Amino acid sequence: MTATTLRVGNFSGFYGDRFDALREMLIGGEVDVLTGDYLAELTMLILARDRLKGSSAGYARTFLRQLEDCLGLVHERGVRIVTNAGGLDPAGLADAVRALADRLGIPVRVAHVEGDDLTARYPGSLAAHAYLGGSGIAECLRAGADVVVTGRVTDAALVTGPAAAHFGWAPTEYDRLAGAVVAGHVLECGAQATGGNYAFFGERPPGGLRRPGFPLAEIHADGSSVITKHPGTGGFVDIGTVTAQLLYETGGARYAGPDVTARLDTVRLGQDGPDRVRVEGVRGEAPPPMLKVGLNRLGGFRNEVVFVLTGLDIEAKADLVKEQMGDALAKSPPAEVRWELARTDRADAGTEETASALLRLVVRDPAQEAVGRVLSGAAIELALASYPGFHVMAPPGKGSPYGVFEDVYVPHGDVDHVAVLHDGRRVPVPPTHDTAVLEDVPEPALPAPLPTGPTTRTPLGLLAGARSGDKGGNANVGVWVRSDDAWRWLAHELTVERFRELIPEARDLPVTRHVLPHLRALNFLVEGILGEGVAAQARFDPQAKALGEWLRSRHLDIPEALL
Repeated sequence: MTATTLRVGNFSGFYGDRFDALREMLIGGEVDVLTGDYLAELTMLILARDRLKGSSAGYARTFLRQLEDCLGLVHERGVRIVTNAGGLDPAGLADAVRALADRLGIPVRVAHVEGDDLTARYPGSLAAHAYLGGSGIAECLRAGADVVVTGRVTDAALVTGPAAAHFGWAPTEYDRLAGAVVAGHVLECGAQATGGNYAFFGERPPGGLRRPGFPLAEIHADGSSVITKHPGTGGFVDIGTVTAQLLYETGGARYAGPDVTARLDTVRLGQDGPDRVRVEGVRGEAPPPMLKVGLNRLGGFRNEVVFVLTGLDIEAKADLVKEQMGDALAKSPPAEVRWELARTDRADAGTEETASALLRLVVRDPAQEAVGRVLSGAAIELALASYPGFHVMAPPGKGSPYGVFEDVYVPHGDVDHVAVLHDGRRVPVPPTHDTAVLEDVPEPALPAPLPTGPTTRTPLGLLAGARSGDKGGNANVGVWVRSDDAWRWLAHELTVERFRELIPEARDLPVTRHVLPHLRALNFLVEGILGEGVAAQARFDPQAKALGEWLRSRHLDIPEALL
């Protein structure tokens, strides 16, 4: 008899997350399935580069160490583990888990999912992997696997797979699958759902966020869920923390995946008690006809040097070193030269550090020689011949390779999605046949504007929360408020034009605003702000993690009645 609730927890939001989280989730309370998310766009590139050097097996080695510490508990408590720690080599990690279980004398049935690796189809790429859905995971679990290892699947697939297997959902039960996608999206980044990186963190008691617990979802047969955490763990779960994570790294109202397209504009949240948030009403639609493929390749080589400018005449000092470096680099100019002056200095500063500004020079070129000795020699030779107080944060090195990420798309049928069961049987996972071309949702009607009244010039963040992140070269900034009156103001005030005023970097870039009334939220997609993706390091904040906090710090005329 199928239990009416499936408790799915998370113990990793990225490769390098808290090592003890797996044990904490196992001993902290009741749980049926634990998911570990280790992969990101940058992670795939790092694994590929490490494997080229012969220093990596292509998977997340820390998962093996975590499992060695906890495999006895996993077996004793009957908890199933689902993880994408397989990275570039899910079969290799599955074999390593079996070897570990044999060495520890613990009977564990290990299965894996493969078919995502399309690198051979894209000459010149280091890693090209399709984002698979949860069907292969479900197949492994239905056959009795205790541990399921995958490569590149969507983050939410780690939850949709177990939910579909547990409740017996058909591939076309889109509302239920969409509910699981939303739960999976909330869980995927671990402690970001329990108060980590949260805009209003200062409202909580001191110490409440020192060690946030990891989240779990109580998923029901109809696809609804409750987001919570184990009793007694740090952090907190409320409508705000769940809203923040829902907006993270998303675009429009249609959140597309290989299993289903979830309608984020249908999500309804409700507080269900302390540290419990209900997620219900989620509608789903057929997935798009194409699968996303993350393509990583080497873009060339980069180098940088940061000049420290102290005291008076900061602008003039910056101009001088730019001219001097320009003359030196003119003999063999790199393909790209970028300067950024960060005015971190203060007048009449009490410390030398706070009296200093930072001038950052970044160069890129297809050839390592053009960014290596040429740059380091030019910078070092200025040591006694430039502005007063000359010094740098660190001497430039020989230049390092950087990666470029891009999305390409292939039909579902072009990918050989296979579930490799614990007994060695290979079960092909059929491609999705019922698909729908992805289109933007018509913008919903806005609420009536607030009546005019006195305003105060103050930071947006006193009223609104934000969460931002990266998708390739684009960034999203989700902004939300916590009352209906604040929503009436935000929906009319924070237009695309106002966003561009507040974020000057976006003035010449395509910016799209998406309205999500049920969440009292706006989601802005800024195209191209991250260049060729995080691995290219084209920006001071290459993953746009703090773009939302910058927006919250900008001043607007906010109605006094809302403050």
